[in-house]
Amino acid sequence: MNAYEIHLVNKADLLELQAISRQTFYDTFAEVNTPEDMQQYLEENLSMEQLTKEWLNPSTNFYFVKQLDKVLGYLKINEADAQTEQREEASLEIERIYIQKEFQGKGIGQYLLDFSIQLTIDKEFKLIWLGVWEHNLKAIQFYEKNGFHFFGKHSFFLGKDEQTDLLMELRVD
Repeated sequence: MNAYEIHLVNKADLLELQAISRQTFYDTFAEVNTPEDMQQYLEENLSMEQLTKEWLNPSTNFYFVKQLDKVLGYLKINEADAQTEQREEASLEIERIYIQKEFQGKGIGQYLLDFSIQLTIDKEFKLIWLGVWEHNLKAIQFYEKNGFHFFGKHSFFLGKDEQTDLLMELRVD
């Protein structure tokens, strides 16, 4: 198997970013949400207009993980005012780690998480954090295995459905 590579998403990649964003979100959550709520989320949160706005924010970066030029998954990182919760100390937020269904279980999520932790260290931040849906037990166990601890929760709207994300953090100092 060839090594994975991380690529910073550029403007020419935005259509591919939208395609993988929509597909991986749908694959992950369609079974446990109504079609109406899924459609509303995809149209409002993963539209080309919204993704472009997020991509243009200087405090946000999107990354593809590739193997032989095939996009296997992606990562969205936020700093400063782009974060979904304001933290008292400089930190990095992982807003999204999504892997295409056929590539799950191959260590790609771990690869992206390790990349994110190293990015936090390189920026000389002491804290990395994320939100994970309270019913996504597989993801919660993954983050706990990697040393993340709960510190709070916040609401996440999927369409009209208010859901709860558990907030988890890891100190890297």
